[in-house]
Amino acid sequence: MGSKTIDAFDEYAENYDKRLDSPEGKTLNLKCLLVCYNEKRRHLVRYLIMGLPERLKTLWEKAKSYLEVADIAFIVLRIVVLAGGCAWLVFSDIPKDTIGYLIGLFIYFAAGSAIIFLSLFRFPKKEKIIYAFSLFFDLFFVTALVNMTGGFVSPFSNGFYLMTALYSFYYGTATGIFVAGLSIMLFLIGGNFDFARLLHWTDFFIRAAFMFLIAAPLGMLSERLKKKDDKLEIINKDLQESLSALKDLQGRVVQAEKLSAIGRLTADVAHEIRNPLTSIGGFARRLNKKLAELTKEKEYTELIISEVDRLEKILKDVLAFSRDVRSNLESRDINETVKESLRIFTDIFNEQAIKVEENLDTSMPSGLIDKDQLKQAITNLISNAVDAMPKGGALKLDTFMEEMYSVNFIVVEISDTGVGIPKDKLDMIFEPFFTTKEIGRGTGLGLSLCKKIIDEHHGLIKMESELGRGTSVKLFFPYQCEEESAKIKCWEFHKCRVEKAEGAAEFRCAAYPHYGRICWAVAGTFCGKRVSGAIAQKLGDCRKCEFYQRVVVRKDL
Repeated sequence: MGSKTIDAFDEYAENYDKRLDSPEGKTLNLKCLLVCYNEKRRHLVRYLIMGLPERLKTLWEKAKSYLEVADIAFIVLRIVVLAGGCAWLVFSDIPKDTIGYLIGLFIYFAAGSAIIFLSLFRFPKKEKIIYAFSLFFDLFFVTALVNMTGGFVSPFSNGFYLMTALYSFYYGTATGIFVAGLSIMLFLIGGNFDFARLLHWTDFFIRAAFMFLIAAPLGMLSERLKKKDDKLEIINKDLQESLSALKDLQGRVVQAEKLSAIGRLTADVAHEIRNPLTSIGGFARRLNKKLAELTKEKEYTELIISEVDRLEKILKDVLAFSRDVRSNLESRDINETVKESLRIFTDIFNEQAIKVEENLDTSMPSGLIDKDQLKQAITNLISNAVDAMPKGGALKLDTFMEEMYSVNFIVVEISDTGVGIPKDKLDMIFEPFFTTKEIGRGTGLGLSLCKKIIDEHHGLIKMESELGRGTSVKLFFPYQCEEESAKIKCWEFHKCRVEKAEGAAEFRCAAYPHYGRICWAVAGTFCGKRVSGAIAQKLGDCRKCEFYQRVVVRKDL
């Protein structure tokens, strides 16, 4: 039964191939292909029609951000001209030998206008090129229309005036005069130079003069309006920048107030805890001396002493953070402070197999620093780097000069190859009591204290980190050379009286008395803390300050 079925199938297949090779089979195959083609075409047309509204909406949204009121008016004017022309063709008494040419001319205008509209929507950024094309397109249309409807006496000759006015207003005086001259030449061509019968030469020159009289004033008016628009854009841009600067200043004020409130609270709490904690630690140490070795009681007292020591260290950090830091700034070699800080960790580096690389710029000038405070800040940063590399790694310390905000800074950079910090936590890294370490490993005050010390030095602290690759911290200390220090200071320029004792106490301007030539970076817009300069507080943006403009921009002071 199975072999018969196979033989029957082979016979059917052979007969089918023969039918396909026959003329009837080829015709049938061609019909099938045509049916498939038509079906695919219907699907394609349906897809295009269904997706057309969405694509047009997308193009409109894209073009809307670039198209101006003048562009919309330009489109509307073309629609009005086309509608008016169609009405004129319907209701006017036009000779039969001319009507066909005029209908063809308005079809040409409609097709060209459609191309211009689509080009504006598709390529809104290239509107200048599109309008240049439309200029010659429109001039040809008006010339042909004038030629077909009476030449010099054609009512459509006013179209040249309209063209001159439109393009003078859009492009300005020079282009307007060019369009006026070109319109006069085309007017001559459209009128077939028929001065003898249709127009006296004096009337022609009057019309030509009016074209130039339209082009020049409209072009100048357009240029004035464009200048005012440019000024408004600049003012709006400055306003946006000022608002951003004010928001930034507000954020700094809020941060400063928050830190002040946290400092007062933590100081009160720390003092309340410290007294009983000292008593507990003292009694535990006395008791520990009297207990026998290898007993549970001895083990318990040692655990109490260990925890008391840990709490006392935390309280020490809290009190250090809550105190109002007062720096005693002196001109010192920052490289020496960096080396002293490194020596503290020599044994830890060897224990944890941490390789240390020093790249200290020996040609770097001395900076105004409080040695003890800077040492504390660098020690905290190195300690964090060591904690981030429990299985070893590389620690790199660099010192160098860097220019930022038109100010020279002495920079101390500390980089490690540790675990890194997630990007979403970098914004919070200088917040008090925020830490990425395990519970019990840190208080979250180390970096906050560093920030406070750098602020007191009128500098900046910046951190970059990548998870799994390490962290880099830069400390920026402003530097003003002796040559600059001998020039006029900001308080002398503005006469804000900050150099007086009562003025200094009232304003606490960070620029006084060491940074009178770089005030914008230590007491103004570009400082990393609350703005303390009186003029900077008033203006909101140091770039608007006349002193800044003369020192940084014009460099004539």
